[in-house]
Amino acid sequence: MKTQGSITELASGFDAIAMEVFANRLLSITESMAINMMRSSFSAQIKERRDFSVGLFDGHGRLVAQGTHIPVHLGSLMGAVESLLARYPRDQIRPGDAFICNDPYVAGGTHLPDISIATPLFVDGRLIAFTVNIGHHTDVGGTVPGSTSAVARSIFEEGLRIPVMRICREGKVEEDILNLVALNSRLPEERMLDLRVQIATNERGGEEALALVRRMGVDAFEARIRDLLDYTRRRLDLRIAGLKEGATGSFTAWLDDDGLPDGEKMPLSATVSVEDGKLVLDFAGSGPEARGALNIAQNALRATAYYCVKALLDPDLMANSGMMEAIVLRAPERTIVNPRAPAPVGSRTIACQRLAGAIFGAFQPLIDPDTRIASGFDVLPAFKLSGRQPDTGAYYICGETMGGGGGARCDGDGMDGIHVHITNSLNLPTEALENEFPLHVEEYGLVQNSSGIGRWRGGMGIARTVRSLHDETTLESRSDRHKAGAPGAEGGGPGGMGRLIRNSGTENEELLSSKVSGVVLTAGETVRIETPGGGGFGNPAERPVELIAGDLRDGIVTEDYARAGYGDLLVNAALATIRHQRGQSAT
Repeated sequence: MKTQGSITELASGFDAIAMEVFANRLLSITESMAINMMRSSFSAQIKERRDFSVGLFDGHGRLVAQGTHIPVHLGSLMGAVESLLARYPRDQIRPGDAFICNDPYVAGGTHLPDISIATPLFVDGRLIAFTVNIGHHTDVGGTVPGSTSAVARSIFEEGLRIPVMRICREGKVEEDILNLVALNSRLPEERMLDLRVQIATNERGGEEALALVRRMGVDAFEARIRDLLDYTRRRLDLRIAGLKEGATGSFTAWLDDDGLPDGEKMPLSATVSVEDGKLVLDFAGSGPEARGALNIAQNALRATAYYCVKALLDPDLMANSGMMEAIVLRAPERTIVNPRAPAPVGSRTIACQRLAGAIFGAFQPLIDPDTRIASGFDVLPAFKLSGRQPDTGAYYICGETMGGGGGARCDGDGMDGIHVHITNSLNLPTEALENEFPLHVEEYGLVQNSSGIGRWRGGMGIARTVRSLHDETTLESRSDRHKAGAPGAEGGGPGGMGRLIRNSGTENEELLSSKVSGVVLTAGETVRIETPGGGGFGNPAERPVELIAGDLRDGIVTEDYARAGYGDLLVNAALATIRHQRGQSAT
């Protein structure tokens, strides 16, 4: 059956039910891979925070399924396979091989701690698929513990650069490669063990994928992949066709600086338009290459853009190569969105988050008004504390990325304390942090008065205070929105700004910049990280009294903050509501 302008207009023999079953079977394989990787890994980054991703590709290097984990990893997954196929002729890729890479400029990566492993799958000597995974490794060398210096000026300061190389040959691990990676890390044993888990995860996923191929037959397997990619492409084509031809939207988001604390603020600009049925994202107007590590390598840009399109136009669309054919990206060379080696990229996620916010802003005039949203905190605040274990003398690195406030929606408040956009890692549980590292968590909560006011308020930022229990504890931290909060929408107010405070609440309190490196703490000193809140949506005067009362009662805002934002009349009515509720409760 063919219906003009419909997703049913597919090739003869297309079976929608079979395709749906097939798609979910592929996703079940990726989820099985993810569970294996999470349960078997040794580092807290992977087993606790789940900073990893997995994917399946067909024999031509096209993505067919990605595990539901970290959106920015889509870029590294695609880049690894593309770089592999560019580096090695197909007749030099053999059963039992596996390949390793991480470099953003020659091997499709996005920053050096994210190491990819790609494993080809064969049936009767025919290359039919790849299983791929990526894991964030706690340390791959470089000038600072954790390999993500907030103030690096070159990628050579950021750690070991790995081109596409064989890490397995004829089913045997190349121990020399493992030893090379381990020697360049401050945590060599952890590198060795996590890389072995990545290799084994691909092998496990490959077994399941080959079982599916044998059950279906190679020709049917490849036919279903064609159907899946074609369906995805046509479905996105319809969403794009629903946008007004020739209509455009533009938005500029601003970073506090260019990656170095003394830098000028940096623009990230996006313009969205529809040209000849293609969705065009143009980043002209974005700032020059950043001096610091905020540059966005090619595959980080692709992952950010594809995530935004999927989230805004069709959240249920499968993330595969079919959706990418209708999207055109234009990024001027030697800018922060299209850097050239050796520009540093270690903290690229901060800029990616802000760029995602700019793309969301640019889309607002093109999409349904009932789906509009204010800016979220749009950062990936991160800190690392490192030193020596007091009992063994072994080196440790404790790393954490933190959530913040989501933007208020046109029909509801923003979410509190969440990751937004292209990150989706979990928090490091306090119990795990204190069990593995000589640190103590003094506070873990939400930041009062951090939500932007409006008809709907923005989400709240997170506060975490960690105490060093021993001398010579080194702090590295990187964040943004310490100079200006997330902008509100349609009359809503900005979200609260982030802060980094040494020895908060003491006579030695010190406000640090958003990006610091090499700060040495003595025993008993604390560091408090406050993440930004989300912007508000709509006129604050239209916020219902009952909601303001709830904000006051729950400690989300103080009375002074509420009066400054909502005015005395609404706040007085909210306080009266609280008194009435308490009176009813007492009786």
